[in-house]
Amino acid sequence: MPLRRPSAFPRQLRKSTCPGRPTGLSYLGYSGYQRSGLATAVPPVTQDATSSKGPTAMVFLNMGGPSVTDEVQDFLSRLFADGDLIPLGRLQTYLGPLIAKRRTPKIQKQYADIGGGSPIRKWSEYQCEEMCKVLDRISPETAPHKPYVAFRYAAPLTEEMYTKLLDDGFGNGKGGRAVAFTQYPQYSCSTTGSSLNELWKWRNRLEGKRANTDVDPSGTIQWSVIDRWPTHPGLVEAFARNIEVQLKTYPEEKRKGVVLLFSAHSLPMSVVNRGDPYPAEVAATVHASQVGPSAWLGAQTSDTVQEYVNRGQKDIVLVPIAFTSDHIETLYELDHEVIQDANSPGVKRAESLNGNPIFIDALADIAQDHLRKGEKCSLQMTLRCQGCRSERCLEQKKFFAGEEASSLVV
Repeated sequence: MPLRRPSAFPRQLRKSTCPGRPTGLSYLGYSGYQRSGLATAVPPVTQDATSSKGPTAMVFLNMGGPSVTDEVQDFLSRLFADGDLIPLGRLQTYLGPLIAKRRTPKIQKQYADIGGGSPIRKWSEYQCEEMCKVLDRISPETAPHKPYVAFRYAAPLTEEMYTKLLDDGFGNGKGGRAVAFTQYPQYSCSTTGSSLNELWKWRNRLEGKRANTDVDPSGTIQWSVIDRWPTHPGLVEAFARNIEVQLKTYPEEKRKGVVLLFSAHSLPMSVVNRGDPYPAEVAATVHASQVGPSAWLGAQTSDTVQEYVNRGQKDIVLVPIAFTSDHIETLYELDHEVIQDANSPGVKRAESLNGNPIFIDALADIAQDHLRKGEKCSLQMTLRCQGCRSERCLEQKKFFAGEEASSLVV
């Protein structure tokens, strides 16, 4: 995805030297390859099915990507129009379309190089469908679980998903439960926050501004949110297994010296300085997933890899730690640019989560726990960034927090 290249900064985040250029992070450390066993497995799930509370709509939220090259310009136009992701100030509506149009040919070529489009829709729909199958089995009291996908910048867009919900019998005076399940494991206002702002906007447009109370006589959809899950045991296990599989492709005597480079998308420093929790939550995932000594913030991914190769450290495993499936960052920026430019057979990438059954079970476990608790969102989500001045963010958080917890959002 343009403008969000996987990157990082030495030891600490630093201000960008180029106005408007987003900065980002990766995490670096030696593998050590000293794990005596596997990462902690997802604990077994139990349920006490006493009554039926279904059906339940499970809505995966993600950025999305163009499925074919003809969709690239529309995708970029929506992306550059989003001030939550790329703050361009008062000229956003003017500059966004211009930047999108100028960058379209270059980005179309990148998507052509990875097969003609992003696989993120295919994987998101597969992951959600498979998770719902597991949920039907382990959480019968909230079954049937119906899978939906809502992308921020590409089809199926949030408004398309919401219209389908209404067509399928949710809302329109009938009520019904829906869970917005972010597929960004680590929370950021520019990703999860932006997706929730969009969902809140279309909820108001299509169902009206009514309170999200437990009992709504007007019959609107009752929403709750799974807003972050950076250290869930199943997520950690899926990442750790993929790292181990790639480490085993190196000769045994070299494995302890392989460098693990955890790559995440970048953020504008204005978002980081506002108090966005993303860097800390990515660090938490890295700390839980690594198979060796502690990692630290590093420089831009491509620069880091090339510098280590130049120094003679040619065995490096790239780990996309903030993504739940393959997309343009993994398939083009890491595979085509970083790895090919390194020109070293020891520079490799750990497999993305995609259809990993451990990951699918983790998603189901997270969802079941959320449904069992009956919470609207995490307590953490009621906290706004200390520098946030957005009234839209304030009202969105109050809505999803529900009547009882909305007073915590200040």
